[in-house]
Order: sequence, then C-alpha cells, then structure tokens
Amino acid sequence: MTEIRAGLSDIVTLLNRSDFFSRLLQDDMYWLAAKSELGSYAAGSVLFRSGDTAQRFFIIRAGAVAVSRTDASGHSEEMARFVAGDVVGDFDFSRGAAYDAEAVCAEDAEILAFPGRGATMDDLVKERPDVSARILLRAVTMISSRVRSTQALISDNAPWVRELRRQMYTDSATGLWSRAFLDDELPRSLEPPAAVVLCKPDRFKELCDTWTHSAGDAAMERIAAVLKDEARALRRAWAIRLRSNETAIVASACAGEDAAALAGRLAVAYRAIDLGSVTGDSGFHLSASIAVASWPADGKDFRGLVEQAYGLMTRAWKDGGDRIYTLERDDSTASPEARR
Repeated sequence: MTEIRAGLSDIVTLLNRSDFFSRLLQDDMYWLAAKSELGSYAAGSVLFRSGDTAQRFFIIRAGAVAVSRTDASGHSEEMARFVAGDVVGDFDFSRGAAYDAEAVCAEDAEILAFPGRGATMDDLVKERPDVSARILLRAVTMISSRVRSTQALISDNAPWVRELRRQMYTDSATGLWSRAFLDDELPRSLEPPAAVVLCKPDRFKELCDTWTHSAGDAAMERIAAVLKDEARALRRAWAIRLRSNETAIVASACAGEDAAALAGRLAVAYRAIDLGSVTGDSGFHLSASIAVASWPADGKDFRGLVEQAYGLMTRAWKDGGDRIYTLERDDSTASPEARR
C-alpha cells in the first residue's frame, strides 16, 4: 500500500459515507480524518483475512474489493464485490468481532482505512473519549438498525425464504414433503377437520430382495406420483414421506366419509402400480397397509395423533397387510376394514 496525500476535507467526504460518522460534529470529523489513512492498493492486496480481529474498516474511493469465504474443503467462493463509495468491514468493526471472510482488491484501488496504520480505537478513546463515546453510540444504533433490516428481509413471504423452506422440507428422492415439514410447519396450515392417512407398502422387502434396491427406488417413484396426484386433486392436501417406504397424505377439511374414501382410493392405487419394468412378467404387485385418523376429533395433539396413526398402520401391516384401519375416537383401538 502506498499512502495518498489528500486534504482533510476530501477525507471527511469519504468518512461521511459510513453510518459510524453520521450526525457527528464537524470538528469531530476533521479530527477523525486526521486519524484515517488513504492509500493506493495494487490488485491482489489483502485488506483482511478471515479470523483477523476487526481493528479497522475501509471505504473505497476507486477500484473494487472482492469479499470471499473459504469452506472446510479449501474451496473459496466470492460472496460480494464492493466498488467506489462502498464501505467494507464496518459491521464487524462496530461489534469488535473477527472478520468472517477475506477481502482482496479485485483491481487497483484507492481505499480509506479507519483508523490508519499504527492506531487503534483504544488509542483514540484515550485521546478523545468524548468523540469515541459518540462513535460508540452510533455503533450501537447501527447494529440495531442492521438487525431490524435483516429481520425485515427474512420474512416468510420473501421468495428466497420460500425456496429455502421448500428445499429444507422436501424429500430429495421423491419430491414429497418430509417428516420435518409434517412436524414443524404443517399443523399451522391445517383447517380442521383434517384427515391423516398413513400408508405402508406390503411386500416391499420381497421386492428389494428379489429385484434389488433399484426396484424399490422405482416403486417409491410410482408411490410418490400416486400421492402427489391425490394431493393435487384434493387441493388442500400434502403428500409426505415419513421414513423409508412409509408415506402419508394429510388433507384439510376432510373427515368421516371423505377420509375413508381417500384411504380407499389409495388402496386401489397401490394395487394398480405397474412395476413390470423391473419385475418382468412375475405377476408381482404391491398392496398397502393404511391407517386413517381425524384431527382434532381423534386427538388435539397433532404430533401425538400422527404417532398413534403410525402405530395403527404398523399393526395393519403386521396383521397381513392390504387393509385399512381407522383410529377410533379417544383411544387407540382399531376399526378394521379389510380391502382384499
């Protein structure tokens, strides 16, 4: 870095670009300008590295600075690029934190550093505690403002937040909603009464043992398609992968005969799944063990109700499969409805 000689008024103009120095007295600004350093930086010059204590921040007068972060594998990815007029590192400086990224000049640049080399904020506090106190107050205000801005940015309706949530709560193999979605998000979207229908394919282990796990993957793709089609037809319904080959449909404003009809359609659809591409002309076909519950009639605790229904589905499977069990109100007994 080569120091650039500049008038204090020019440096004050640069300092005013930082939130730190807004509303400070003019005399204060000239004193701060004298404690700053304007320099010429060659392309590739490092302003700071990740882990360095943030003892100063930088205001770009000309050129550009790239800020990047390196992951555990050593791969470096550029996060942002700052140009003339931008301020770099002020938030970390205001918190007295360590930088969490690396800043490198992407091209030849003219940059103002505050405080300049050889000075620290501790030195400035000792010399002018009054000005330092005003800067500290601005730092607190700036941090609070950034937090509020971040909270406003991260709203449930922001498209990127919705996309992030979709990725977090979607099973990548099938495109179905995940069990985490059922536990964390779904109860807030349900309109009672809601049907909770859990399904487990019968003879799935036989399928995988005989025709390998690729046959199981093919079966899950077809099961997912059945569930998605049913959920789309119901409109206010969600197709979910619970674990392994076990799935569910949860449907708002659906109970009683409608819930029973939904379970019946799923039983028929499971039997109709065509696996000939992986099982040949063996005649193998799937069926399903199904449990049906109604929320909140069968239990107000949604997660607890799902667990009861899961136990009921497992019982239907152990009882031979290809049947529908319905959870009875206020207990965990089953009303069997054979579908063979």
